[in-house]
Amino acid sequence: MPGRRRPRPTSVALVTRAGCTLCAQAEPVVVRAAADAGLVLELRDVDDDPDDLARWSDKVPVVLLDGTEHACWRIDERRLRKALGLSA
Repeated sequence: MPGRRRPRPTSVALVTRAGCTLCAQAEPVVVRAAADAGLVLELRDVDDDPDDLARWSDKVPVVLLDGTEHACWRIDERRLRKALGLSA
């Protein structure tokens, strides 16, 4: 429906992999946005969990908001902040 807002997310997770350059670039962006939104960021290594590995291996880094994929590969800080109910 036009004009309807989604509820503000209550959880943020960043799925990464050791040695991933894009992951290293994404982490400070996601850490900052989560902190500004007053949310605790869950950092997950894709290689530590078989389910994460099967689902996200080709997409790291992946930002999950309330368990749903918000973004992968290159993280747009403005878009993430907006999704978290913050000003860009």
